[in-house]
Amino acid sequence: MGSLGAILKHPDDFYPLMKLKMAARNAEKQIPPEPHWAFCYTMLHKVSRSFAFVIQQLGTELRNAVCIFYLVLRALDTVEDDTSIATDVKVPILIAFHSHVYDRDWHFSCGTKEYKVLMDQFHHVSTAFLELGKNYQEAIEDIAKRMGAGMAKFICKEVETIDDYDEYCHYVAGLVGLGLSKLFHASGSEDLASDSLSNSMGLFLQKTNIIRDYLEDINEIPKSRMFWPRQIWSKYVNKLEDLKSEENSVKAVQCLNDMVTNALMHGEDCLKYMSALRDLAIFRFCAIPQIMAIGTLALCYNNIEVFRGVVKMRRGLTAKVIDRTKTMADVYGAFFDFASMLESKVDKNDPNATKTLSRLEAIQKTCRESGLLSKRKSYILKNENGYGSTMIVILIILISITFAYLSANHHNKYN
Repeated sequence: MGSLGAILKHPDDFYPLMKLKMAARNAEKQIPPEPHWAFCYTMLHKVSRSFAFVIQQLGTELRNAVCIFYLVLRALDTVEDDTSIATDVKVPILIAFHSHVYDRDWHFSCGTKEYKVLMDQFHHVSTAFLELGKNYQEAIEDIAKRMGAGMAKFICKEVETIDDYDEYCHYVAGLVGLGLSKLFHASGSEDLASDSLSNSMGLFLQKTNIIRDYLEDINEIPKSRMFWPRQIWSKYVNKLEDLKSEENSVKAVQCLNDMVTNALMHGEDCLKYMSALRDLAIFRFCAIPQIMAIGTLALCYNNIEVFRGVVKMRRGLTAKVIDRTKTMADVYGAFFDFASMLESKVDKNDPNATKTLSRLEAIQKTCRESGLLSKRKSYILKNENGYGSTMIVILIILISITFAYLSANHHNKYN
């Protein structure tokens, strides 16, 4: 759960955090008994950050398909991410990866920690894959084949232009959007979304991750990984790694803002995609990560800490997003609020200020024209630093929990 200091500063986070913690515990209890499925869902919890929670809300058949889809692509991503694998070894594996999902005996040792476990015991994933319906199998195989080929292409190619950047993000994330749309359609719950909108859903998330993960990627050992396009960063520095030098702080922030502005171009498409969804569980599955993405962009914008450490939404705000995202009104509200937060940080002297403000206005306009902004509870822009009645209630709850815990321990000690 979030730190006590963060909860005291944002007392409204407490209840959503408790709900999220309880939901996570319930999700862990729902792991299937079959060994291969138990492995898959256990690994999903270990390698997916917040994804494991949103996937648990889907119906059983679709949930199993999405779980395996995620693990197959996570395994593919682990091969791509492992910079210790020689190119002449890596490329053939990426290209042929889609065929390995049909082989119960195939595995390839790479990655570290839980990712290494996933790769060493990939036969569990293959076994589960072979139990899915044929339509799900075909969709997963198709996306894995296209993604592996795209990853192989960029192993031997730098991200030079913005077109390269969009193409790379399409291969590693846009195709995920296309695949999920196919799985949703195969389940009978949704109409098949257009490739363009599905692609934007993936690109919005991927570009946010690439922006946020600059320092982690540039410091990768034994070899740095570079995804920021030269066409953007070369306007500010001579080498991409120069952005982390303190003497380049002004230029680094301008470059960062340029990258955020580029990502914002997908916001309207994401809203259009989500507004067409009918199934509540699928809607929440899609909407929560997208709100997290625009929230992360708002935090990253004009923030030098992107080049110094980790910038991410606090756990309490994440819990609040998960708890309150139930309707399209909630999505429009969150997008509007985060866009407004980002807008308040735009310096008119920034080289891309006009373009940034234009893209934010387009997102805000879509949200306003929905007519739904008045039907949601705003939780981003309100002053959450007060120590009023809500704070007192939270403190009483915390004290009560602590007292109950200490009383139980005291009782057990003397019995």
